[in-house]
This record gives sequence, structure tokens and C-alpha cells, in this order.
Amino acid sequence: MGGFDFSNDLRNNSLAAKNLHLPNATSTGTTIVGCLYDGGIVLGADTRATAGPIVADKNCEKIHYISDNIRCCGAGTAADTEFSTALISSNMTLHALSTGRKPMVVTAMTMLKQMLFQHQGQIGAALVLGGIDDTGAHLFTIHPHGSTDKLPYVTMGSGSLAAMAVFESFWQPKMTRQAAIDLVCEAIEAGIWNDLGSGSNVDVCVIEKTGTEMLRNYKTPNEKVLKERNYKWRRGVTAFTKEEVRKFVVKEEVVTVQGAAGVMEVDA
Repeated sequence: MGGFDFSNDLRNNSLAAKNLHLPNATSTGTTIVGCLYDGGIVLGADTRATAGPIVADKNCEKIHYISDNIRCCGAGTAADTEFSTALISSNMTLHALSTGRKPMVVTAMTMLKQMLFQHQGQIGAALVLGGIDDTGAHLFTIHPHGSTDKLPYVTMGSGSLAAMAVFESFWQPKMTRQAAIDLVCEAIEAGIWNDLGSGSNVDVCVIEKTGTEMLRNYKTPNEKVLKERNYKWRRGVTAFTKEEVRKFVVKEEVVTVQGAAGVMEVDA
């Protein structure tokens, strides 16, 4: 039976109460956004994944495939977002084969929210779902406990407040495609610069009736630059007071002892 298994949750809580903490799961930290424009939807995400205070991946992909006309951005625990969207993507394919119709965005949203609600927040996945079907363009947010919102522009993740400030200031109805892409990039960059859990590059996905275009690493605001100075020093610059060389050689001597029980070797 596929899916998630939380049978060890009580055991893990008991170990945590005894200060026997399990390793931290890799988190996407994350700023993910989406907005509607005149003709489609633009989704955006940063590319930093963290494990506690450590940057585990500088260029991870947070915009996940659901179907040809639907994509889903994930924030939260990296494994949960990846496998939740993969599971729903498989179910959507089976649903389309069963009904003989193109998948609807609201169907994917219902499947995701029912699964998340069933596990009562144990799956750490905060999602932005966007797509186009025969009824038009739809943009949803899905929270880890299963609640949903449908809005013309949405943000999720640890950098969502900085991104929402950009949308609240500059989003307009019936924007052009390029204007929507630029606004999404600016919102993601606001999360990158103002949130420690977000960083690296900007991924963008444009969904229209004619098709879906994935713009991987559309912007790279954190590229390494050459250092202004060279900090390599030549040998002999640093002074030292004495030099001591120790030889760590272990000498082994085998002594044979003749006893009543037989011969026994002793290492000295």
C-alpha cells in the first residue's frame, strides 16, 4: 500500500522527550509565489534547501509537475513536498485515463487537501497549486493541515511576508505576460534577500492554454564574484618560535610463553 506511514511517531516523540533527538529533516525554507495575468498563470520559487542552519542544496527544484497543464510549488519538508506532489501526479494520470478527460485543477486541489487533512499536519507540505483547464485559470494555496485559499496572487513559505508585500504593492489585474514574470521575480527576490531560509536562484513557470514553459534559473542574483584581493600568502611569511618533529612509530615485539596449556603469544 503506497503513501505515508506515521506509525513511529509516538516512538519518536518518546525519544525526543528523553533528549534523544532524531536527525533534522531537510527543509526547503522557501519563498514560493503565484499570480494570475491576462492569459495564464506565473508560478515562482527560490532554490535553497536547508537542514537546520546548514544550506543543504543551493539549486533544488521546488516547482513540481502534476500534469501538462498543472504545476505545484512546495514549501516545508523537502521529502514531503516532493512525494506528495508525485503521488497526486500519479493519481491525476489514473483519473484522466479513467474519465477520458483533461485533468481539472480543482481535482488536484481536492486530492491534495484531502490527503493533507487525513494526516492532520504530519506531512509538512505547504503548497501553491496553479493551472489552466476548460473552466479557466485557477490558483490555490494548500496548507499542511488541509485548508485552502483561492486568490489572484498567493505566497507561501518562510519568505511569504516579504513576497506578499511586493504583490500587495504592485500586482494589477490583466497584467501582461512579461510584467507578471517580472513581478514574480521581484517577489521571490524579496524573500531571498529578507529571509534566511530562502536563497540562491529564481525559478519561474508560465502556464497558458497553449502549453507550459518552465524557466529554470530564470534569475541568478547570488552568483559568485571574484574577490578584490588575493589572500594567499607565500611560504615563510608567518613567524614561528620552535619546530618539533615527533615520530609516532609503534614497535611490536612478540614473546612466546611456554605454558601447561600450550604455546601462548603475548604482544609487548
